[in-house]
Amino acid sequence: MDTSYVHGYAEPEARRLGDQADTLAELLHAGTAYPAGSRVLEVGCGVGAQTVHLVARSPGAHLTAVDVSEASLAQARARIGENVDWRRADLFDLDGTYDHVFVCFVLEHLPEPGKALAHLKTLLRPGGTITVLEGDHGSAFFHPRSASAQAAIDCLIRLQADAGGDSLIGRRLYPLLTGAGFDGVRVEPRTVYADASRPDLVAGFTRDTFIAMVEGVRENAVARGLTTVADWDRGVADLYRTTREYGTFHYAFYKATAHRTPGGAS
Repeated sequence: MDTSYVHGYAEPEARRLGDQADTLAELLHAGTAYPAGSRVLEVGCGVGAQTVHLVARSPGAHLTAVDVSEASLAQARARIGENVDWRRADLFDLDGTYDHVFVCFVLEHLPEPGKALAHLKTLLRPGGTITVLEGDHGSAFFHPRSASAQAAIDCLIRLQADAGGDSLIGRRLYPLLTGAGFDGVRVEPRTVYADASRPDLVAGFTRDTFIAMVEGVRENAVARGLTTVADWDRGVADLYRTTREYGTFHYAFYKATAHRTPGGAS
């Protein structure tokens, strides 16, 4: 699996992933629970930010969590324990048969997400299900409006595209899953809206998740000549204005579910 994680693997990114997962747990995981005894594969588990919620919601399931980073797996194992089968592996090297596959914030980093989904389909038993969650940075809009803030977000979008990923992939989940041969594809937006009446979302999502994610690419954006230090600092300052008394922020995640048809071809 050729992937370049544009956000990096430093401790602030691990913390950001945890903040995001905990703040959005109900939004992202509502409707996802696996039966006791079912075999569940989580692809790209990272530091276990989503794994901890999968375990909590499906305590009787047999969960296998896979990632390419040994350091991330070590953090996940330390956080959650040995009640999960932790595996270091590339997505395209995975084998076995599972009842359910869970993929969260992984496809956006892959140069061939459709090919990845087609391979994951081969790991599902006939009738098995897949759940895919992705964001879409094009869904970010906010008040006060700011061209400088939008330019900073656009730097992140450009850097991820140059690394072979797609931070606008949320809008593509239906054609990607359908093209990979899944049936019964359903996609729905899971929208985050934050203003001063929702201080937990302002802090946990707008500030500690989204703005922190944008801030994390500052060095690369400046080094690549996508922005200047002054323009970048102005854009990030304007993003922080959305967290103040009269600021607002909107973002949409997309949650897709599908299945492998019983008796269907691989």
